Amino acid sequence: MLATIQEAIQALKENKPIIVINHEETDSGVMLSLAEGTSTESIQFMAEHAKGLMKVALTKEKIAELGLDYYGVQVIESIDLKTNENGGSAKERAHTIQALTKNEVTKDAFRHPGHVFPIEAKGNGVLDKVDFTEAAVDMATLADAYVAGVFCEILNESGMLANQEELVALANKLDLTLISIQDIVKYRKANEQHIKREIEAQLPSSHGEFKIVGYSNDLDDKEHIAIVKGDVNTDKPVMVRIHSECFTGDIFGSYRCDCGPQLHAALNMIEEEGQGVIVYMRQEGRGIGLLNKLRAYKLQEEGRDTHEANLELGFKADAREYHLAAQILEDLGIKHIRLLTNNPDKVSSIEECGIKVDSRLPLQPDYRAENAAYMQTKKDKFGHFLDLHF
Repeated sequence: MLATIQEAIQALKENKPIIVINHEETDSGVMLSLAEGTSTESIQFMAEHAKGLMKVALTKEKIAELGLDYYGVQVIESIDLKTNENGGSAKERAHTIQALTKNEVTKDAFRHPGHVFPIEAKGNGVLDKVDFTEAAVDMATLADAYVAGVFCEILNESGMLANQEELVALANKLDLTLISIQDIVKYRKANEQHIKREIEAQLPSSHGEFKIVGYSNDLDDKEHIAIVKGDVNTDKPVMVRIHSECFTGDIFGSYRCDCGPQLHAALNMIEEEGQGVIVYMRQEGRGIGLLNKLRAYKLQEEGRDTHEANLELGFKADAREYHLAAQILEDLGIKHIRLLTNNPDKVSSIEECGIKVDSRLPLQPDYRAENAAYMQTKKDKFGHFLDLHF
């Protein structure tokens, strides 16, 4: 059903509009095209088939040049070229949009209010905000075009936002490329470098002698690390554990989970192997953060399991991502791994990021009365490969 981002980029380069949907909302989709290729015909096509409000996504810098920055992102100020007679025709709106892509055209060339609606995109596009405005500027950037995009909400025959079934039908009817915002996010994370090696030092420990490497990234304020044993820059598959931080389990030895025992078991196995890496990711509580994990603990005490608790708090059951972990492995020269995990989703997720998982190495579960329900939930609802005998 969905095309690849590369196919969407090619369609835009050929000056064809695309349809972008939001997978996280059942009734949400836009028709999108490059601002620099706007014509009378493209405006007419979008108005006829999308039917919603047409907007032009611009960078913060361009919004400032137009003198619209003081209105803020939430208020849309409409504009027209002063040379337009009225501004409302498809031809005149196309002229206004084209002018927005000309660096030599200043704010004095426009009047407001008008018929074209500029809107400011967040600085880092969909990686800052998963929305159509950000998708429009990102797709323009990916298509090597002027960083501005035209998009229009797609309405159905009743004048309501089209649902995903209707959006798919429209894409098929008009032979338009269909993608999702979420796939733009994945594409950018997979194809852009977001980590930076900051420092490395020796780490003598009770498990053995390791090297510790610290990384920053430009997606959030979290600092991730790699604990390295031996020479891992090799063509052979390296033993790797991608471990998500568990403050309570890793540090305080909490019996509510098996995170601490898994971490220490992995360190022991890598020490015995004489080669390997622990990628320690700061994504506490399956990505929801420490305080929310404690809130999930409270819900579990009231009868929910860990899966239900995360959902009740408004998060995904598992919100972890592995793009940064994959980039850390690549920075270390690793492309093939033997992954220490009981989680099949971790295998598929890291492979989607370009790391080849030659094999999965199981970790013996550490279960007791205090985490029996937690372990059963991992097996039943998260699909972990666990051999449990309570």
